[in-house]
Amino acid sequence: MRNHRSLARGFTLLELLVVILIIAMLAGYVGPKLFSKVGDARSKTAASQMKALADALDQYRLDNGGYPSTEQGLGALTAKPADANKWNGPYLAKALPNDPWDKPYVYKRPGENGREFDLMSLGADGKAGGSGEDADIVY
Repeated sequence: MRNHRSLARGFTLLELLVVILIIAMLAGYVGPKLFSKVGDARSKTAASQMKALADALDQYRLDNGGYPSTEQGLGALTAKPADANKWNGPYLAKALPNDPWDKPYVYKRPGENGREFDLMSLGADGKAGGSGEDADIVY
């Protein structure tokens, strides 16, 4: 008769190493593709947040006859500026968000190229210019 222990055989070290090698190869192939999608998702999140901020700025303009100054900044959407007599805010349902890289959005009034205001995120590096995930996102 055979002993029951010989039937309950485990994995050999070689089999475990082959499985670990296969998992490492898959992670090496899939990992970089997933991380590139994270940068795209952050850029899309910044664009949608800036759209919501621009809508709130438009509502502010309708109530007050103009956009907040650069000095007042986006904070005028959540707290009444001293010179805003017709302020009917807060214009954002939640606190003023940072961009997806946890940096404040940049607001300037007047904007460049004849625009009423500029609203932008400076990307992952927090500096003007750049490419890829470091590129500025301008509304």
